[in-house]
Amino acid sequence: MTESLTIGERVAFYRRRRGLSQDVVAGLVGRTEDWLSKIENNRAELDRLSVIRRFADVLDVSLGDLLGEPTLLDWTAESGTSTVPALRTALMDYRKLNAVLRRAAPATEPPAISAIERDVAAIFDAYQAARFGFVTSRVPLLLTDALTAADAYDGTDGERAHALLALAYQVAASTLTKLGECDLAWMAADRGLAAAQRSGSLPVMGSLFRSVVHSLLATGRYDAAAQLTADGSDYLSASLGGADTSLWSVYGSLFLAGAMASSRMDDRTLTREFLEQAQRAAGYLGADANHMWTAFGPTNVAIHRVATAMELGDVQVAADLGPTVDTSALPVERRVRHALETARALSISGRRDQALNTVLDAERLAPEQVRHHFISRQLVLSWMKNPRGTLTPELGALAHRLRLAA
Repeated sequence: MTESLTIGERVAFYRRRRGLSQDVVAGLVGRTEDWLSKIENNRAELDRLSVIRRFADVLDVSLGDLLGEPTLLDWTAESGTSTVPALRTALMDYRKLNAVLRRAAPATEPPAISAIERDVAAIFDAYQAARFGFVTSRVPLLLTDALTAADAYDGTDGERAHALLALAYQVAASTLTKLGECDLAWMAADRGLAAAQRSGSLPVMGSLFRSVVHSLLATGRYDAAAQLTADGSDYLSASLGGADTSLWSVYGSLFLAGAMASSRMDDRTLTREFLEQAQRAAGYLGADANHMWTAFGPTNVAIHRVATAMELGDVQVAADLGPTVDTSALPVERRVRHALETARALSISGRRDQALNTVLDAERLAPEQVRHHFISRQLVLSWMKNPRGTLTPELGALAHRLRLAA
C-alpha cells in the first residue's frame, strides 16, 4: 500500500492514521513543525535512521513500516520459481525446531560434511555477489541437509555439522535482511547462534554474534546491538592471542556492526571506540581479506567510516570521503552497499547528478541489490517527486526498473 511513498510520505500516512497533528509528532520527535512539514512534502530528506526510529516509536509502527515493504524477488534462471516464500516455509517448519520430531521422520542417509561445506561456500559466494535469487532458492535444501547432519554426526564431525548449520542460518539471515524480511532474519540469526554454541568454533561464534547484531540493527534495536557487540567482543578477546586470521576477521567485523548501532544511537564516543577497535584488527591482518566471508580489512573499515558519518549527520564528511574509497577489490555486495551510501551523501549535499550516476553504476554491478535496498528506492522516489528540474530519461528508466514508476 505504501510501496511508492517516500519515508516522509509514510510518516504523514501513519501520522494521519493515528489521528496526530504535525505539531504533536514534531514535538515528540524533538523537531519543529516546519521541519516535519518539509519532510512530509518531500522538500527535505529524512535520511538518519536514528530519527526514523524515533518516528517509528512515536507512531507505534515498526522500523520496516517506514523504511519500505519487502518487494517481489524476480524469478531468474538461477532462482527458478522458488524464492522467499520457500525460505519462509523452511524456517517455519515445526519439524525443524525439535530434534525429537526430526528423528521421528523416516530415516535418511546424512549428507557428507564435505558436500555441505561446498554448498555453504557456494551460497555465501553468491550472497557476496548479490545473487539473492540463487541464495533464497538454495538455502532451504541446505538447511535440511545441515540439520540432518547435525542430528546424525557426533564428536568432531558433529561439531563441524553444527558450525555449518550456524553458517547456513547466517547466510539466510543476511539475505532476508537485504530483502526487508527483518523478522525472519532475526529468527534465522537466533537459531544460527544456538547452533554456533554447539560447534566449538570461536570464529563461527563470532560470525553469528555479528549476524545477530545485524538482525537487531534491521529491527531498530540499536542499544541491544551495541551491547551485544561489547559482550561478544569481550568473549572473543580472551582467545585473540595467537588467533588465526578468521577469528581476527570476525572480531573486527563485529566492531563494524557495532559502530553502525552506536552511530544510530547518536553516540559519537562509542562509535569512535568501535571503529578504532576495528582499525586495530584490520591492522593485525595488514590487508583486505575475506576470511569467513567478512570482506574485512582496512577498506571495509573506511566504508564504515562513511556509513557512520551519515548516521551521525556528518553528511559533508561522508560526501567528501565516500568517492575516495577504492572498493574494487571487495565483493560486489560490499561495493554496492558503499556506493548507495555515497550516493545518499552526494544527493543530500546537492550533487544529485553524481548521485544518480553512482546508483546507476551500482545497478550495473548488482541489479537485485539495488532494487531491494531502501536507500536506492528512497533516493529514486525523492528524485522523482522533487526533480529540481526536468526528469531525465535515465532517472525515469531507473524508476521503472525499480518498480517505482509505470
